[in-house]
Amino acid sequence: MSIEPAFFIGHGSPMNALEHNAVVQQWRSVVQGCRPKAVLMISAHWYTKGTAVTAMPSPKTIHDFYGFPEALHQVQYPAPGSPELAAEIKTLLAPHQVELDLNWGLDHGAWSVMMHMFPSADIPVVQLSLNQDLSPAAHLELAKKLAPLRQQGVMIIGSGNVVHNLRMLDWQSTQPPLWAEQFNRQIIEFLLTKNFAAIAQYQNLGEAARLAVPHPDHFLPLLYVLGTTLDGDEISLFNDEILYGALSMLSVQLSHKRL
Repeated sequence: MSIEPAFFIGHGSPMNALEHNAVVQQWRSVVQGCRPKAVLMISAHWYTKGTAVTAMPSPKTIHDFYGFPEALHQVQYPAPGSPELAAEIKTLLAPHQVELDLNWGLDHGAWSVMMHMFPSADIPVVQLSLNQDLSPAAHLELAKKLAPLRQQGVMIIGSGNVVHNLRMLDWQSTQPPLWAEQFNRQIIEFLLTKNFAAIAQYQNLGEAARLAVPHPDHFLPLLYVLGTTLDGDEISLFNDEILYGALSMLSVQLSHKRL
């Protein structure tokens, strides 16, 4: 079985679910020809006490936002779940405690991306939560236990944003502020040199990091993707753009090349 790629997707606004812009076209493009057995999704929007994984056969579509058009609230992404994959994830992450969750579903960080990458909604999707009690470095270490899934036909997708500060959004912005550019550029440098430990210590990047990542939820999914890196993986970047002054769409692909 071929080794599945892994992706971190800068998901931006929920409205991307309804858009046909250059960003979502690239989401479609990077999975051309891919047909994974299942997808493990780590979304910024499931930030929990403890770690949980969706384990229901038919996860619901969660509309976890407000102030958007009714058309967005009507979107459904009826992909099946996979209780079997959820159980395997629980085993892989042991002795770390993982709850098999039957209540959550797929939040907009998941389905707004998946509906472009796999529009037929016929590939099973399991979502893993972000444990708020773990440090970024601990998230990275936990993610390493998930790497074998890629060798079993499971695609791993993290959905968030490297720079995500809603309070600093400027809808008229045509040039990102220096702090956003600096932080985005530093993360790119660490990515291209595979210095993942430095990415997990992003708080050490000073004021730019404080502004770019005021809350860790949108940054942590990147660490889950990087943690699944295998020997022979190549890293490529796409959608490297900062929108509205405070929202980085930077996305990352891990592609395996046989050694």
